Amino acid sequence: MSMTAPTSFPAVQTRWHRPLLWLSLAMAASTLVTLAGLIFDPRLLDGAPLWAKPFKFSTSILIYAVTLSWLLGQLPRRRRLAWWAGTVSAVFLALEMVIIGGAAAAGNTSHFNVSTPLAASPWSVMAVSIVIVWLAALLVALLLFRAPLGDPARSLAIRAGLIVALIGMGLAFLMTSPTGDQINSFQGIAGAHTVGRPDGGPGLPVLGWSTEAGDLRVPHFVGMHALQLIPLAALLLELGARRIPLLRAARMRLGLIWILVVSYLGILAILTVQALAGQSAVRPGAAVMTWGVTLLAAAGLAAVVLISGGQRQAAKVVPESVQAESRLSA
Repeated sequence: MSMTAPTSFPAVQTRWHRPLLWLSLAMAASTLVTLAGLIFDPRLLDGAPLWAKPFKFSTSILIYAVTLSWLLGQLPRRRRLAWWAGTVSAVFLALEMVIIGGAAAAGNTSHFNVSTPLAASPWSVMAVSIVIVWLAALLVALLLFRAPLGDPARSLAIRAGLIVALIGMGLAFLMTSPTGDQINSFQGIAGAHTVGRPDGGPGLPVLGWSTEAGDLRVPHFVGMHALQLIPLAALLLELGARRIPLLRAARMRLGLIWILVVSYLGILAILTVQALAGQSAVRPGAAVMTWGVTLLAAAGLAAVVLISGGQRQAAKVVPESVQAESRLSA
């Protein structure tokens, strides 16, 4: 088959998981409400705007709910089991958001607060909720690995995106252990976002990531959003194949997605080690810079080798097709 031949791709399924879509609509409304809180409510909590956390969680859950709803629609089999996994996720994500929003409305922190039994109970419920959501996502990943998803590059992107997202979600558990300072001088808080300094110091606008210490929210965020970024890259390659002949080869797109997945995992590992070392993501040290540059250079080199090989293959295919046409005309 010629490298320039038109390429057709399996249709992207448009079935949606309705409970997750309802959750996404609720989170869209919550995003607007909490954004208004950010604008009009000047109160601070632990040095950050009171409504920053509810705003971030509303936005994050909105994106996650829409993505998971779409992913569940890709499953041709075991739809009942997938429906229940999505519904359980929707229920417990909604519960988590109610606790976070309620705590903010009361002027209290929702995370790591075990100062009183009344404060510890919501935090315990949130901890159990996120474990259930993680297990539901793991079940969806197992179902996706057993399901025929069509195009190899798209299949890899969907499966790898969810696996990397599970790793990113799991990194949140690193934040739940009390720090040494908290153990030595207990003040009712067990767990922290930052490493090396207490929570509440200088941070990036809106995101709040520490600019002075390691922050586990960085790898947590980057890992979770592999769920959107890696499948999106596969869909962009499919769109690009309509105009770029080289991308019409399934092996080319599959190879590029593999490079992206391995690179993404490498970046996630570097960010995690950096955070655990107490180093801010915006102030990388020499070792982190070296590993980061090496990883990007290796990914770029791998892409160049893959593309060069594809171009050589294309150059061989075209003369062969010309010779075949000449023999037929003769």
